[in-house]
Formats: sequence, C-alpha cells, structure tokens
Amino acid sequence: MHDPHAELQRRLAARQAAVADRDRADARIGTLRLAVFAAAVGTGWLSLAQRQLAAWWLLAPLLAFVALVFWHDRVIAARALARRAAAFHERALARLDGRIAGTGTPGDGLAPPEHPCAADLDLFGPGSVFELLCAARTRPGEERLAAWLLQPAAPDALRARQRAVAALAPRLDLREELDILGDEVRAAVDARALAGWGAAAPLAPAGLLPGALAMAAATVAAAAGWAAGLFGGLPLAAALLAQWALSRSVREPVARTLAALDRPAAELRVLALLLARLEREPFDDERLRALQATLRGGRRPASARIAALVAASARIEWAHNQFFAPIAFGLSWRPLHAALVERWRLAHGREIGAWLDAMAELEALSSLAGRAYEHPADPFPEIVEPGPDRHALLEGEALRHPLLPQAVPNDVRLGGDGPRVLLVSGSNMSGKSTYLRTVGVNVVLALAGAPVPAARLRLTPLAVGATLRIQDSLQAGRSRFYAEITRLRQISDLAAGEVPLLFLLDEILHGTNSHDRRIGAEAVIRALAARGAAGIVTTHDLALTALAGADGSLANAHFEDQVRDGQIAFDFRLRPGVVTHSNALALMRGVGLEV
Repeated sequence: MHDPHAELQRRLAARQAAVADRDRADARIGTLRLAVFAAAVGTGWLSLAQRQLAAWWLLAPLLAFVALVFWHDRVIAARALARRAAAFHERALARLDGRIAGTGTPGDGLAPPEHPCAADLDLFGPGSVFELLCAARTRPGEERLAAWLLQPAAPDALRARQRAVAALAPRLDLREELDILGDEVRAAVDARALAGWGAAAPLAPAGLLPGALAMAAATVAAAAGWAAGLFGGLPLAAALLAQWALSRSVREPVARTLAALDRPAAELRVLALLLARLEREPFDDERLRALQATLRGGRRPASARIAALVAASARIEWAHNQFFAPIAFGLSWRPLHAALVERWRLAHGREIGAWLDAMAELEALSSLAGRAYEHPADPFPEIVEPGPDRHALLEGEALRHPLLPQAVPNDVRLGGDGPRVLLVSGSNMSGKSTYLRTVGVNVVLALAGAPVPAARLRLTPLAVGATLRIQDSLQAGRSRFYAEITRLRQISDLAAGEVPLLFLLDEILHGTNSHDRRIGAEAVIRALAARGAAGIVTTHDLALTALAGADGSLANAHFEDQVRDGQIAFDFRLRPGVVTHSNALALMRGVGLEV
C-alpha cells in the first residue's frame, strides 16, 4: 500500500524547489535586462550623439533585450504553474492533516434549502464534505459532484463509478495537471451560457457563405486582371460596389454573429486546455473510455475542433487593423467569417453541452479518486440490490467521520438480521449526534461512489433524512418544534418513495412534553419502520427506550461517560442497552451553576 503523505511531501518539495529556481532566474534575467538596457543607452549615445559608432550597433542590444523579454515571460509563466502545483499538494496535505476549511471549494448554494439531510450532515459549506472532496475546476463538475452527494444512484451505476474511481486513483499527475489548468477555466467559463450559444438558432442567413466566397473570388479576379493589364478598373470597381452592397445587406446579422462570438471563443480557448489533457490520457476502464470517446468523437477531437473556431475568431480581429482593413473589405472578410462561425456552430455547437457533460463527469470521478488515493485503506462499500420488500439494509464496521480523522470508530447494523431501528440514549457530549453524522456521511459517500472511512460497509441504496440541525425561524414565524415536525413529514414522504429510507433523528420531539413526546415518537418510528425504513433515533428521555420490544425490530444502545478524578471523561464508544446515568448536573456544576 502506498504512502500518500510521503509522496505528496516529496512532490511538494519538488514544486517548491521549482518555484525557487524560477525566482532566481527571474532575478538574474531582471539584472540582465537592466544591463542590456544600459548597454543600449550607451550604444545609442555613442552612435547617435557622439557619432563614434554606426547606428546598426544598436541592433545587437535591442535584439538581446527583446529576447530577454520573451525569456522572462516564459520564466514567469513557469513559476506561476509551479506555484499552482505546489498549492495543489499543499491542499492535499492539509486534507490529510484534517485542516479542511478554506482549502477548497465549499459548494455554497449547491444544495436546495429543503434537502432532507444536506445541512444536517455538513455536506456543503466551509469545512464540509464537499470541500473535502471537490477537485472540479468547472461549475458543471462541481454540480455533478454535488448531485452525487445529494441523490443516491442505482446499484449498477454505483459499481461503474467505483471501478472508474479505482482506475483514476493512482493518476496523481493527471489530477495535478487538471488542477493547474483549471485555475483559468474556473474564472473564465460560464458553462450554461456557452452551451446555450452552441445550441442557439442561426443568426446569419443560410446562403451567406457561398455568397461571400463568390464575392471575394470576383474581387480577387478583377484585381488580378486589372493588375495584369487584361482589362481596366471598371470590373474591380463593380466588384467593390457589389461588396459594399453585400456588406450593407447583411450588416446586422453579421454584427450579431460576431458580437456573440467574443465570449464563447475566449471560453472555449481556455476550456480546450482541459479537454486536450483529458483526450490524451490512456484509460482502461470502460466508463472512462466512453467519456473520453465523447471528447474524441468524430475525425478530430474536441480540442482540435475548438482550435479551428479560435483561429477564425483571431482572424476576425485582423479586419480592425488599419493596413489590412481595405483588403478585408475586398475579401468580404467579416461576412465570410460570420458564415464560417455559423457553419462551425451548425456542425459542432450542440456538442458543446456533451463535452461539458463528459468533462463534468470526469471531474466528479477525479474528485472521488483523489479521496481514494489519499486514503488507500478505505474500502469501497458493497452495494446490495434491495429485495422485493424494499427494506433498508446497512451494515458497517469501524465507521469513522471523514471530517474528524481522530474520531473513535463505531459499528452500525440496521435491517437484515439486525434491528430496524436503533434507539440511542446517552449523556450530554457523549457522541450521540456525532454517531448519527458518521453513519449518515458514510452512507452519502458510499452512494456517491466513493470509498468510505470504515473497515467494511454493506448497504442497499438509501434515501437519507435527518433532523440534526433543525432551526426555528423568527422571519417565518416558525418554532423549532414546528420545524422538526415539518421535517418529519418530509422524511415520512421519503419513506414512501422507490428507494429505502435511512432516518437519523436527533433528540426526537424534545420540544414538547414527555407525554406527547412518548406517543408521537413511537407513532413516527413505527410508521417509518412499517414502510421498510431503517434508522437511528437519539434521545435524552429514557422513557423512549421502552419502545424496544421483544420482536427485535427496535433495539437500545447507548454512549456513556466516566468520572475520573472529578472530571468527566468520554470514550465515545457505542454500547448495547440503555444508559444508566446522566451527567447533566455534573456539567452544570462544572461551569459554575449552583444546582
């Protein structure tokens, strides 16, 4: 098994050394530029002011200065790439050390506010699961990874993802290069607008290309005949007049076409850097080859087809040159290139969405592969097909929370031969809520296609609903209790869906009196279990632990604390049965309350 920490440290040291080399080269070239500039000034003074040297002596220092400028630009660009590479490995080491917040993309706004578990399980936001995983450099890539975290996939799709992630995991060079190239893409590409431009209706007339070619050919022939003395200037004048008439008749559609090209051409140019890197990577996995085939489809790969459009966009700018402008007019330059742009869009525009989609998938898979590389001991879970009864199944050993590297591992067993519902009691701060989050996050990772921080995990596809972070709302006039029962209704609706439900209910109905809590909690739990759901319910109310009956469908477990030398200590280990004591009074006294 490889040592990711050692390899990342080695690569970081190499990239930092490259930055230091470029810094020294930058300083040397800067000094040389000053020296050459001084030599040029001295040569100019001797040749122009003193007339001691011929003027051509100035050529040598000027050429040397121009060469140094180009060399300097290359060194600065190489240093920028080396700094990005160093930052890539610094972020990876920070993740391994548990320093996640602020190292990546938090994914704010990618989850709908009403999602039944995203906020409860810290899937998005600073220091979140998304920030831990995401290596995508485009918005579609981020959205694809977010969708995988928010919605479980079918077993076959999950197994295909697992194979692709396993195949990508060792490809650290690929992930580093994509990250380096992607800094420009993240800032420059609006994927939705780009795909919309590619699929939009034509702006220029259908016959513009043959018409512009014919007019350009006529003008060239007339000019050549006039220059050769075959005939006078009348044909050329007629051709130029026809050019003017054509330009005037198509001025509006040509202007719209070329104006609409500016941003897509720049975005596609940057995007082609990523596409070209993905096109040339050798893949063995079937899913990865299929995605790559989307980028390589046709006689030319996507990056080459984009290069043709970018070249056309660059040639359009020639018409703005005052020396070339008269020639451009005679060659129908703008109408001709507007027609070429429309022909490109007709041939390839609708493929832009497919290119972005394939790249988004590859970026999401690469994000999960980074996690697999950095944690080689984490296994891929076994995905089990739901039975005819659609009952949930979840069996795990030594589950750990990915955001808490030093957390104590615990097991879980729900469904199958185990209980359908686990009632977890325990003292304050003993680990009940963390246990719920650990189980929930492992399930989310498993059903996204990622390896999980556990010794083993076996599960059916599950929809997850949780009540770990229920908030009241002054603006909405909603109490905490009302917010909780609204979420419970949402979870109940999820239990009626096609995918079995895993519910994680923290301190269920603690906002009401013990009598109503006992009746309401039992009704909710038994109704969910009757629909094939499985879940974990935490509570401080030991009366609820009596819900566990002789049929074994509901079982009790607990976390506890110990008092050592007058201090409360926790081992955060789940034990069977009901907790036998409370630490609330001790904690209150510990903070100075007189109780």
